[in-house]
Amino acid sequence: NPKAQRPELWDLYNTRVHPGENMRVFPISNWTELDVWQYIAREKLELPSIYFAHERQVIPRNGLLVPLTDLTPPREGEQVETQTVRFRTVGDISCTCPVSSDAATVDAIIAETAVTQITERGATRMDDQTSEASMEKRKKEGYF
Repeated sequence: NPKAQRPELWDLYNTRVHPGENMRVFPISNWTELDVWQYIAREKLELPSIYFAHERQVIPRNGLLVPLTDLTPPREGEQVETQTVRFRTVGDISCTCPVSSDAATVDAIIAETAVTQITERGATRMDDQTSEASMEKRKKEGYF
C-alpha cells in the first residue's frame, strides 16, 4: 500500500523499517533516459534486441503504436500496420507501446533521445490513457 509508506522528502531518508514494512530503493531515480543510454554506451552493455529498431506489426491508436499481440488485438475499424519501431521501455505487453524509430544502435538511440520532445512514459503507456489514477491503481494491486 503506497499510502502506508513513510514520506522521504528531498535528501532525508527514513531508514526505520518496522516488521511488515517494506523499503523501496531507487539508486538511479534521478537519471534521465539519456543518462541511462550514455551509461550503456560507456560500459558497452549488451541489451535485448527489442530496444533497437525492428519491424513489428502495430495498431495506431490514440496517438500510440499498440503492438499487435493476443492481449492487444485490433479493435473494430482499426488497421494493422508494419512499422519500424523500438521500445523505449520494456514492461507489461498489455500496456507498453513501441515508438517509431530507425535507431538500430546505442549511438543512434542517444542521438534520438537527445532531441526527443516527449518523455519515455508519455510516448509508451497505454494505461495512462484509461485513467489519471492508473499508476496508483497498479501500485495498490501490488504491480510494483
